[in-house]
Amino acid sequence: MHDLALRDRARRLLSSGLSVHETSRRIGVSPATVRRWRDRPGDDSPMTGTCPRCAASPRLPSPPEAYAYLLGLYLGDGCISWVGDRAKQVWALRIACADTWPGLVQECVDALRAVRPTNRVRVLQKQGCKDVNSYSKHWPHLFPQHGPGKKHERAIVLAPWQREIVSAHPGRLVRGLMHSDGYRGVNRVRRDLPSGVHWYEYPRYLFKNESSDILALCGEALDLLGVAWRFNKRNELSVARREAVELLDRHVGPKY
Repeated sequence: MHDLALRDRARRLLSSGLSVHETSRRIGVSPATVRRWRDRPGDDSPMTGTCPRCAASPRLPSPPEAYAYLLGLYLGDGCISWVGDRAKQVWALRIACADTWPGLVQECVDALRAVRPTNRVRVLQKQGCKDVNSYSKHWPHLFPQHGPGKKHERAIVLAPWQREIVSAHPGRLVRGLMHSDGYRGVNRVRRDLPSGVHWYEYPRYLFKNESSDILALCGEALDLLGVAWRFNKRNELSVARREAVELLDRHVGPKY
């Protein structure tokens, strides 16, 4: 399996006037493969496909709103791991989605297909959840936060190009984060008053994560949306003011 850089080089050599056999000799690839690249330029391998980040002129993943949502899911409940023989450099992006929320599972599938349209998306049943995954050589390029160990045990910092996407689509990032490690529910508060015990109920959002970096990214995106929030616990932030909840409902809403 050949990467896009080699394919691009072959096509440049062919465009310069070299024959298929001379191009084959220079790059060390069979003439049949070079001929296929020449005749079917859009026929990329499903595993290799077109990666916007490792192209000759890197560009943003598209569509950016789907990428921002998928980034939120990955930071919350996702991981990237080797598939099979490491020499083949194939990776799996896996997102764990609870069985309780079938709509979330479908939205995750749709985002994966939108960001990597040439890659197959699999949904595997696990105990209490579904493992939504897709194989590609390029997941570490698209999610450079990947690394050894658990996310909360290493620094999670967005690349400048990721920040560009998040700045344009903060609501989609927050939606992905809330769909993974978040919750929208009703908080009940007891008040002992002279007239007796009174209970107050109000909706709120909670986002819980052991990574202080991921919590900070959620807070920054909420700031971009103009949504008021505060830390409820060391590892949890809360959106509870009525106007803030109403604003966030436009971007997230209850899980479904």
